[in-house]
Amino acid sequence: MSRIEALKKALEKDPNNQLGNFGLAMEYYNQGDYENAIKYLEKYLSLHEDEGAAYRTLAQCYVNLGDIEKAIESYEKGIKQATKFNHPTMVQEFMQEIETLKSML
Repeated sequence: MSRIEALKKALEKDPNNQLGNFGLAMEYYNQGDYENAIKYLEKYLSLHEDEGAAYRTLAQCYVNLGDIEKAIESYEKGIKQATKFNHPTMVQEFMQEIETLKSML
């Protein structure tokens, strides 16, 4: 059984498991299946107040799918969370990413 199958099976029993949703999102991301990664990242973010890092992955999914505006939106949400949880380095990184992405529009 693959990791994806195992995580899906676990989520059948507990669809709101934060780690299960995040783990499945990361498995899909690593395989380049960005649509499914987005689906499970959004589920994870609806269940858990992330400190910012999950928004980086979400933004990267959108970049890989060519949706620059959604990527910028994801980084902006990440900045709010990173600020709230006092991660200034992450805030700087996300702001730089947004500037880079804006130049692509």
